[in-house]
Amino acid sequence: MSRLMSSQRHSSRQLLVPRALYSPLLRPIHLSRYSPPATQFERSAATIKQYKAGFIDVVPGESLLYFDNVFPLKTAVWDARYLMMRMDPSSLESRIKDQCIPPDLQGDSSRFEITSIVPRLKDGGAFVKFKSSNPKEVEKHVQKYLQDRTFKPWFSPLTRVRSYLVQGKPWLEDLYRFPSARLKIEFVPNEHGTTELSQEALYALFRPYGKIADIVVSPSGSKELPKSAIITFLRMRAATAARNCLHGFTVPEIQAIAGKEGGVTLRILYDRVVKTRWIKEWFIKHPRIVLPILAAILATITVSVFDPIRTWFIEAKVTKALDLKSSKYWGWVKSNTIGRFEHKSANDGVDISALWDERKDSINQLTGWLAESEETFIVVQGPRGCGKRELVIDSVLNDRKNVLIVDCEPIHEAHGDTATIAAAAAQVGYRPVFSWINSISSLVDLAAQGAIGTSAGFSQTLENQFNKILQNTGTALKNIALAEKKDNPKDEALADDEYLAAHPERRPVVVIDNFLHISSDSIIYSRLADWAALLVSSNVAHVIFLTNDITFSKSLSKSLPDRVFRTIFLGDATPDSAQKYVLAHIAGDQDTGHQEKNKNLSALKEPEKDQKFMSGLAQAIKALGGRLTDLEFLSRRIKLGETPEQAVTEIINTSATEILKLHLTPSQTRKWSPPQAWLLISLLAQRDIGYNSTILNDLFASPQEGDDILQSLESAELISVEVEKGLPRLVKPGKPVYREAFRRLTEDRILKAKMEMETRKVLVKDAEKKIEKWEDELEKIVPLGKGMNQRVDYLTGKVKEMQKKVEGWDKELKVLKKVLVTEG
Repeated sequence: MSRLMSSQRHSSRQLLVPRALYSPLLRPIHLSRYSPPATQFERSAATIKQYKAGFIDVVPGESLLYFDNVFPLKTAVWDARYLMMRMDPSSLESRIKDQCIPPDLQGDSSRFEITSIVPRLKDGGAFVKFKSSNPKEVEKHVQKYLQDRTFKPWFSPLTRVRSYLVQGKPWLEDLYRFPSARLKIEFVPNEHGTTELSQEALYALFRPYGKIADIVVSPSGSKELPKSAIITFLRMRAATAARNCLHGFTVPEIQAIAGKEGGVTLRILYDRVVKTRWIKEWFIKHPRIVLPILAAILATITVSVFDPIRTWFIEAKVTKALDLKSSKYWGWVKSNTIGRFEHKSANDGVDISALWDERKDSINQLTGWLAESEETFIVVQGPRGCGKRELVIDSVLNDRKNVLIVDCEPIHEAHGDTATIAAAAAQVGYRPVFSWINSISSLVDLAAQGAIGTSAGFSQTLENQFNKILQNTGTALKNIALAEKKDNPKDEALADDEYLAAHPERRPVVVIDNFLHISSDSIIYSRLADWAALLVSSNVAHVIFLTNDITFSKSLSKSLPDRVFRTIFLGDATPDSAQKYVLAHIAGDQDTGHQEKNKNLSALKEPEKDQKFMSGLAQAIKALGGRLTDLEFLSRRIKLGETPEQAVTEIINTSATEILKLHLTPSQTRKWSPPQAWLLISLLAQRDIGYNSTILNDLFASPQEGDDILQSLESAELISVEVEKGLPRLVKPGKPVYREAFRRLTEDRILKAKMEMETRKVLVKDAEKKIEKWEDELEKIVPLGKGMNQRVDYLTGKVKEMQKKVEGWDKELKVLKKVLVTEG
């Protein structure tokens, strides 16, 4: 240390600034009366020259004052406050002189003369090297001046600038060691000095710079050298001032409680205090508390930030605010640009009003219900393809402003919870949807389950997520219903419930299509029904269910047990309406300009006057029935040049192929067997059959099993069940065209022989099981004597009766085998 200090005395009198902290605005300032200031190049060169030393050279007669709180404390590598300091137009010299040095000292050069100013950016202070015969008096005078002034820097408005006389030899390092409130003091003993200082001595030395929180000295028996102590200040500014003023200070002998102490040099370093460590440790040690709190915070942020955005997007979907196709300006632009070059489709301009002539009563009834102020819970039931959606949306709600259509089919057919939520959100316009977050949350919950034994609650079930979507949708619908309330002063005085009850025409309409699309046990259907019941009971919206399930009342009654549903049943179109519909489609092709591709239509400019065509069309419609989807298929094939007879034959063959593939082939996933489906096909090929007589057939183990099988076949649309007074009475084909398809299948001798053989084999197998069961019982009761004669006679009669059936089925099997041999 002494060699280092002696070498400093012969070095240049320039002041050292670390390279990492050098800046053009905050560089060392050298004041001299007789020589001009050094150029920027010279100052930089001097700084680099003195960098290796790291100390300020002080000659006899010179002293150092340390001014604290001149700059912001640098606690990290990047600090935006230093960028703001660079924009300060005033120089360091002017700020020190104007704000920190008493004017009376500056005017008396015999008492006080500044030779240089060295900024200490990292510690937030600056050193002022001055000449004075009485440094202690200068220190007291400056401290009193700063105490009386009210000046406080902008970066620290609650504290003043402080000044201390430097007693040691400050070390101006540019290491990545940032200020800390805790100092480590290493004791470097001199030749005749002590090896360490007591707490009392340390307190006396360091207390003037600020309040001390704790002093910890190394144990007396410790062999670690050099000896050291840890001093913790309450404020970081106190620690920086103490380090810059006392580093390298050789303590003189002082009288302490333990005796005389002194002769030791202080080496002071910052001891990094990690204040967040205890927080981190507490988080790690208390996961049962932390994880649920984090989940609650995340949920709160999601609700407060994203829910208003999602509600707005739902409102935009219902009101079509973001739909360019509904904008009149877009319609005008399109019609006058690309619309002029678009080719008119064959379906454009097709008049389907003839199809609705027979349903005018239903249309008027639906329109009247939507205008009533009472709760409107409407169900439109009919087989698939009968035109339910077209009737409600295109006819009843065509001029309605705010309509929300929720299609259950894509929601129910989505695979997995993530896909289901995404499909449900797309139906109502709910966005943004962070589907991937729930997958990550599930993994976090799984990890928490293994770590703490319970779920953290980050992930949400499918039901919770779906309920959240419906809740936001309900909020959006209510906002839409109340949007025009403030336009009328009388309405503004009403409560929300009163306003909604008084203005049914302003409620939006929710159409839930394909309700009970596949199965009625889905959680999606039950939640939709509950949500719809809430909308209706609170007069927020009108709700219309579109379903092809005749048992819809079972699901809806759970949500509204004390309400009577307003129900409209739609069937197939009558032959006259079906014929008008097909002719309207055919007429729509006359303006397409492609008659040369359709020889049939080219010859039929007026098809109503062609008796042969009309006769064939009537026969085709009689075979197809009035199902809208089948009529459209017929019209499309006629447009392609086929005659009505050819078109209907192709449709029937296609339907027969679908039935054979979907219902008469073995499958492990179906509830019914091919012989059970064939039983219904063979019976329905001729006429409709009774429901109760069907479930008592020998192919069903019990009437309950028969009931389940028929319900499954109805869901698969192979058959339809007609209900009378709430009870099933009649079994019909699933589509009118299916009767002809059934007949076509039963006329195939090979297929019929194969299916009849399978049926007889199943019947024989079931009969033999029953006979074996009865014979086992007879073996047990015959030895019991005459008391069991009545039971023996009963079982014997059952065995004989069943044996006759088995013999008859065996004879039929032989005949069927001959048919296969002959036809094969």
